Amino acid sequence: MSFDSQAWLAEARALIGEAHVLSADRGDDLSAYTRDWRNKFEGPALAVLRPANTGEVQAIVRLAARTGVHIVPQGGNTGMCGASVPTANGPQAILQLGRLNRILEIDPENNTATVEAGCILQTLQEQAAAAGRLFPLSLGAEGSCQIGGNIATNAGGVQVLRYGNMRDLVLGLEVVLPDGERLDLLRGLRKDNTGYDLKQLFIGAEGTLGIITAATVKLFPAPSAEVVAFAGVLSIAQAVRLLGAMRGRLGERFAAFELISGEAIALVRRYFPDTPAPLEGDWPWYVLMEAADGDSDDALREAMQAALMACLEEECLEDVALAGNLAQGQTLWMLRENITHAQQMDGGNIKHDIALPISRIPGFVEQMLPRLLQAFPGARPIVYGHLGDGNLHFNVSAPAGMPPATWQRETDAVNQLIHDAVAALRGSISAEHGIGQLKRHEMPLYKTPVELEVMRRIKQALDPRGLMNPGKVL
Repeated sequence: MSFDSQAWLAEARALIGEAHVLSADRGDDLSAYTRDWRNKFEGPALAVLRPANTGEVQAIVRLAARTGVHIVPQGGNTGMCGASVPTANGPQAILQLGRLNRILEIDPENNTATVEAGCILQTLQEQAAAAGRLFPLSLGAEGSCQIGGNIATNAGGVQVLRYGNMRDLVLGLEVVLPDGERLDLLRGLRKDNTGYDLKQLFIGAEGTLGIITAATVKLFPAPSAEVVAFAGVLSIAQAVRLLGAMRGRLGERFAAFELISGEAIALVRRYFPDTPAPLEGDWPWYVLMEAADGDSDDALREAMQAALMACLEEECLEDVALAGNLAQGQTLWMLRENITHAQQMDGGNIKHDIALPISRIPGFVEQMLPRLLQAFPGARPIVYGHLGDGNLHFNVSAPAGMPPATWQRETDAVNQLIHDAVAALRGSISAEHGIGQLKRHEMPLYKTPVELEVMRRIKQALDPRGLMNPGKVL
């Protein structure tokens, strides 16, 4: 029997309302949903469906299961690997979760929040702050990314050093399974030893096992003081020593530790010429640090300054600037946040989101930089990332004057050089961005056959017809 798209769309509209089923046959522009924000992936969609609640999600999933239509869950569509846009494999409908945006509960005494999947990350941060609490996930897209997508990709960000990845922040989930059944795991418990921890199956699964519709997440007491410092170092090995020394002196107050190459800072200052120079001299590597606690600003600044001065005496750093107030701290953070924007303005680059044991990062970078330049003369490595948790963004910009499209043709060769070296050190080719479409073909190269087989068994058990987000991860 042939598939009747008009009948399908009519049934979907009857389920969730005419206004919330967008389709090209009615003249709707779907490009904001069918194309990823990097303009790297795009695929055709039968429709964009915008349900208002979990019940409507269930109804759509049941319709899709009955008719063999694939479902592509989508949040803010800010992912880096093309997981939230369709492929060309059969009829696919985008399930856009932005209308499921309510904060259902903030429980200050239990330090938890229960939110729907379409809640914007920044909205949760603000509502938690209004209750005197902190939701610590922080990343560049926080004004548009959604909690469901953060969970589906196991987002990381800049405060993993202290608070962990999204996986560490989730206590409970509500999930619509591929057959339309609702799996209610919304428990705000930090201890629950009753068998398999089912929620972990869906965190980081990129919508391939089911659709996350709500979550209960951890909150923390809001810090009353935050202090930011910016240091110059001669090498990554020195930065690693600085990390150990600062953590030893500040303990749990130490919240973020970002490594930035001199080339990355130069790129930011080229495209953002009003960016002030935090230090008098130029250094091969820089470190952006933040500490936070419930003490006074003066007390925390004194503790941070004492720790930095001790590190200077111990030759763990070469020069350092301590932000005098919140505005100065935000200016220092803009140096880090503007790296991505500067790379986009600069043209083509091949991105790598890798993880390694912290102790092996200096050796990896020291060996990789000359090997990369030998294999690709003129390539411009832009290295930065969350050194405190072992996550580097080892990006490679095109040689000067090379058209972006020409450089992108080298992607597979550059990836193999870098990812082979990462795998040899038992690292990961995806630290916080996921797999999606971008790295799917690399999974058999860097995961063991047993790992892949177990993943396929889980997929087969939950989604035997392969209707959930096809062409992603596996």
